[in-house]
Amino acid sequence: MLYFAPWIVENGFDLQAMVALWKANDMVTGIYWDLVISAIVLTVWVISEVWVRRNWLALLAIPATWMIGVSCGLPLYLFLRAKPVR
Repeated sequence: MLYFAPWIVENGFDLQAMVALWKANDMVTGIYWDLVISAIVLTVWVISEVWVRRNWLALLAIPATWMIGVSCGLPLYLFLRAKPVR
């Protein structure tokens, strides 16, 4: 958010402009797709394990992943997953 907040203050919350910047060149596009694929895989993993373990609190990792990032969602999920299986 340290980098997003100043951009949002300067340009407003223009989602189309933000997505256009994510596809500005091949390097940025590669990083963008790497993070999107990682977030999708993490979401599928969380849902599949929550389905088996019935640890509903661990679903908080999904919005954390998509709103903050994989680097927040994954550690949060691993922390919430530490609860023993019933």
